[in-house]
Amino acid sequence: MSREIVAGVDGSPECLAAADWAAREALHRGLPLRLVHAWRWEPLDIPLVQDKAGQERAAEAVLREAEATVARNHPDVVLLAEVLHDTPVAALLSTEARAEMVVIGSQGHGAILGFLLGSYGQQIIAAAGRPVVAVRSRDGQPTEPPAGDVLVGQLGTPEDSAAALGFAFATAAARGASVRAVRAWNLPPLYAYSPGSMQLADEAGGLVPYEEKALREALAPWRKRFPEVPVTEHVELGSAGQVLLSASGAAQLLVVGRRAKRGAVGPRIGSVAHAALHLAPCPVAVIPQG
Repeated sequence: MSREIVAGVDGSPECLAAADWAAREALHRGLPLRLVHAWRWEPLDIPLVQDKAGQERAAEAVLREAEATVARNHPDVVLLAEVLHDTPVAALLSTEARAEMVVIGSQGHGAILGFLLGSYGQQIIAAAGRPVVAVRSRDGQPTEPPAGDVLVGQLGTPEDSAAALGFAFATAAARGASVRAVRAWNLPPLYAYSPGSMQLADEAGGLVPYEEKALREALAPWRKRFPEVPVTEHVELGSAGQVLLSASGAAQLLVVGRRAKRGAVGPRIGSVAHAALHLAPCPVAVIPQG
């Protein structure tokens, strides 16, 4: 099945900005863009809102308005559009078999409930098996600098970060951009030191060289696969969320990975992704790890 980029639209300026970002990404990657609006008939015990046909026409109008706006701004994009008769979460997740990525809108700073379609954005990000990109807007336009690097967090082992690094390099290659790879580290507590870990650090020449070596090794296969992509390496002492946010001001995209986590109230996205989605000034791609 051929891939496509999927963007959720609900008539809000944030989602129109997300659709605009998705259209440009579709052009970069040479993929079609599918706009999706979720609507499901749920009759209420209120006579004045029982007009099913009228509500269906309104849902179709939301989709067609977004389609016309994207087509006007990006006439070269191959554009598809459909209303999916399901809940917002189920509708967008149902597109995963064909989606290269799913793009949603974000209202920016503040509660995570500001994502696409009310509180459903976090559920989409937590449950998706494909990359999800959250796009902020300012006056209906994505808050993305015209130039800048693709910033990616390299966390844990090379295997842990492979999906995020692969997405970052592929995106940078499609855009003709550079990658800035960031690895954050903290001094472990005294009880966490072991003879084995200290030997590895000693062999590398100290803790900082050890972290730099870990970053180089994680990047090596992606440098080989994408030799045309310039790469900047950055290792810094601090929490991953803080270090990535401090480096995100000039980025055109921030890429973070997430592990599948379940909490008492359902899937969780992890603290680093949560911080990025709350506070990063640029679009944020959240990549599920294998």
